Amino acid sequence: MVDRTVPGPTDASVRRALHRAATGRTLDVDEAAALLAARGGALDELLDVAGAVRDAGLREAGRPGVVTYSKKVFIPLTRLCRDRCHYCTFATVPHRLPAAFLDRDEVLAIARAGAAQGCKEALFTLGDRPEERWPAARRWLDERGYDSTLDYLRACAVAVLEETGLLPHLNPGVLSWSELQRLKPVAPSMGIMLETTATRLWSEPGGPHFGSPDKEPAVRLRVLDDAGRVGVPFTTGILIGIGETPAERVDAIFAIRRAHREYGHLQEVIVQNFRAKPDTAMRGMPDAELRDLAATVAVTRVLLGPKARIQAPPNLIAGEYDLLLRAGIDDWGGVSPLTPDHVNPERPWPQIDELARHTEKSGFTLRERLTIYPEYVRAGDPWLDPRLLPHVGALADPATGLAVEDARPVGRPWQEPDETYGGRTDLHATIDTTGRTGDRRGDFDHVYGDWSEVAGKVTAGGGGGTDDDLRAGLRLAADDPAALLEPRHADAALALFGADGPALDELCRLADDVRRAAVGDDVTYVVNRNINFSNVCYVGCRFCAFAQRERDADAYRLSVEQVADRAEEAWAAGASEVCLQGGIDPKLPVTVYADLVRAIKARVPGMHVHAFSPMEIVTAAAKAGVSVREWLTGLREAGLDTIPGTAAEILDDDVRWVLTKGKLPAAAWVDVVGTAHELGIRSSSTMMYGHVDHPGQWLAHFRVLAGLQDRTGGFTEFVALPFVHTNAPIYLAGIARPGPTWRENRVVHAMARLLLHGRIDNIQCSWVKLGDEGTAVMLRGGCNDLGGTLMEETISRMAGSGNGSARTEEQLIAMAAAAGRPARRRTTAYGSPRP
Repeated sequence: MVDRTVPGPTDASVRRALHRAATGRTLDVDEAAALLAARGGALDELLDVAGAVRDAGLREAGRPGVVTYSKKVFIPLTRLCRDRCHYCTFATVPHRLPAAFLDRDEVLAIARAGAAQGCKEALFTLGDRPEERWPAARRWLDERGYDSTLDYLRACAVAVLEETGLLPHLNPGVLSWSELQRLKPVAPSMGIMLETTATRLWSEPGGPHFGSPDKEPAVRLRVLDDAGRVGVPFTTGILIGIGETPAERVDAIFAIRRAHREYGHLQEVIVQNFRAKPDTAMRGMPDAELRDLAATVAVTRVLLGPKARIQAPPNLIAGEYDLLLRAGIDDWGGVSPLTPDHVNPERPWPQIDELARHTEKSGFTLRERLTIYPEYVRAGDPWLDPRLLPHVGALADPATGLAVEDARPVGRPWQEPDETYGGRTDLHATIDTTGRTGDRRGDFDHVYGDWSEVAGKVTAGGGGGTDDDLRAGLRLAADDPAALLEPRHADAALALFGADGPALDELCRLADDVRRAAVGDDVTYVVNRNINFSNVCYVGCRFCAFAQRERDADAYRLSVEQVADRAEEAWAAGASEVCLQGGIDPKLPVTVYADLVRAIKARVPGMHVHAFSPMEIVTAAAKAGVSVREWLTGLREAGLDTIPGTAAEILDDDVRWVLTKGKLPAAAWVDVVGTAHELGIRSSSTMMYGHVDHPGQWLAHFRVLAGLQDRTGGFTEFVALPFVHTNAPIYLAGIARPGPTWRENRVVHAMARLLLHGRIDNIQCSWVKLGDEGTAVMLRGGCNDLGGTLMEETISRMAGSGNGSARTEEQLIAMAAAAGRPARRRTTAYGSPRP
């Protein structure tokens, strides 16, 4: 590797940084890096500062002087890996193993032996996706009917829960958002070591991570973020002494801090020292020096603050227990009385009694915790899947969240909780009279993450283009509107998004000409009913004012019978469609979605069921442990007709992660909707605009929709959704703007008509969000559809829309007449309704 030796910090810079740390000042990267060099008296002072920060956090947590550990067994599910880390002895090659994976009986034998000794955690450690490198791993999985290592891991975790009662902690390496969703129901916690943010250690030949695709820092940082978005209590940490510079080491700590501030999910941070191992490429590297480890732990404590839980593995510290406790740790990690540390097999864990003695000698009390930390045990939702609550509850002290030390795990069914319905089930009616109870949900201050971190991710858009670009855009709008989507015409398209005054009027006139040529003058609408069957949701979308905690005054959950009753009422009132959407309610059984469709079809066979957003589909499939395709196939067989293309917001992850915290990534949205189309389930398409977005992101969004339509042809319409700001959390936090301007509303609807010309014929405007007069204007600027009568509408009304929640057919016909156009009733798929 390249020698990156730089002069160390001066004594003066170390003293300045110490003074700032001791007085509670915020440290920058340079100051934190300087503290890593503290030795002698300066190191003692640093440890005192860090220890005081830790002690304050333990007092605040209600467990002063308590240092924790987890009593575990180590289950090395597979030692095969597609990576080639130069210091690792855990990963090996197939011919050195009796089999590519432990089989299920071997896994359960380890877990049962651990349960018999009072262990409560089953730590699954395994190589990253070995089937992608080793044919033996692929063959082993195929022979047993598993699509992937992660599928087998999920099955083993369920078996451990049901057969032994141990709580799985999963360390399978790099996971996607969808994979985290799929594994969350089977494990109270998961983890991945960040190790370092120094990309050069991965990208440069000779680096410790060179040739290891899963060790790219950007990839691992994405996993940290996705774990937060999914709401997984997560473990991460850094590995020191592998060739990183002090600044690079500090950068990794700052990256961890940033992720936790935004999502609040990092339950522990491990600071681990490199120990050289024989038979590895890095066997000649010196071990990380223990004073260096102590300084790093102390800096980590100071940077992450009193609420962080910081761990150092006790088998890697050469007996220096007091040194690490002085440095600010408050956890010793997992310790096993049964199984070795398969990652560091040459260094056995200390006996628990010995660990307790050393901890007590330093003035602390050792207490057992579970694999999920006490703060997350006590919080429950949204951190724990309901199917895990009985397993965790049997082992946890409800007062402290720590382990009940003499509790012995026993197997329990891994199943859905009993169904509970009720709450403010009349909200669909009383939202227009009584209104909502308050302007925000009860956990507003913490469920959305650190607002300052969120604000820092908002990006500004570019300018609106030159006059020449605007003129070129108007010419294209007249002659070949769909060409505006082509990258070579981006400047012209962006100039049109900035149009105002006479240019805006001309843009809207051209859009209306295109509308007339494409679909004629009829304004269409559907007679339908919205049914939002639950508003309980913990995803934490920052724009959403609909979602509630289960215990909030406005929360509700409808039963299958209640939904079927409303569908029957809608049919009697002349509706041809019901639109079903709900919150991502953790206590709804995975069977409820198909049950709702079947119940409606049984009650009203002719009713078109337009149901379930892509977010609902992907999370339900993950909970069920099946693919999106399999899940949608089951819904289609139950009678699902079409799906709403909601949950799109802006299909650009840069703005999406500001808006939504935990909603599905743009690629997952495209995958769900594309899969539905391939199965013959058509959908609408949408875009919510006017919050923290800009025209460049609008243009990219339209390109995604156009590309998907070119591939599948499954979109029935496009619906522009102006952001309703009044009660939206991201607006109340001062980050989002107060919805789109009137100019932007006209531009977006007109551009939707032009950009999607030849691909999506029907452009819908939302009377709920625009009001009657605004809707009439959009009908004169490219739109041809009014959506539906709705009969009930809760989502926009909870956000503060002032335009009511229902319209009669006569009112919709009057909106069309105000635009000088005739109105015609349609079906969901834009056909002619039943007589």
